[in-house]
Amino acid sequence: MIDFGFGLNKSSTVNLDKVDMGLYNKLAALEPDVRRCMECGSCSAVCTAEPFSGMSVRKVIHGLQRGTDPRPMLNNCMLCGKCTMVCPRGINTRHLVLSLCRIYEDSGEGASNDR
Repeated sequence: MIDFGFGLNKSSTVNLDKVDMGLYNKLAALEPDVRRCMECGSCSAVCTAEPFSGMSVRKVIHGLQRGTDPRPMLNNCMLCGKCTMVCPRGINTRHLVLSLCRIYEDSGEGASNDR
C-alpha cells in the first residue's frame, strides 16, 4: 500500500445517550448558574492560566457535559476571578470551580487526578 503521509484519526463523536451526567447534575444542584453558561469563551480569553495549562471554565463545563474528567484543569486554576468579571451571563465561575472541587473532596476522590 502506498504511504501518502497521513492517516485517519479516531472519531471524536460522543454518544450523549451513554454519557454519565451525574457529576454535572451534582454541580448544577449546588450551582444552578452552570446551566446558564453559553460557552462563549470569554473566560478562556482572560484566563491567566489558560496559555500555560489549558485551564478554562468553559472547557470544564463542556467536559462535564461530555463525560470527561475535568480534574487536571481544576488543579491549574489560580482562582484569580478574572473569568467571573468578564462573564456576560454573570456566572460566579470562581465559586463554580470551588464547588466542583468540593464535590470531588466529598466523594473522597479529591481534586487531584493522582489515583
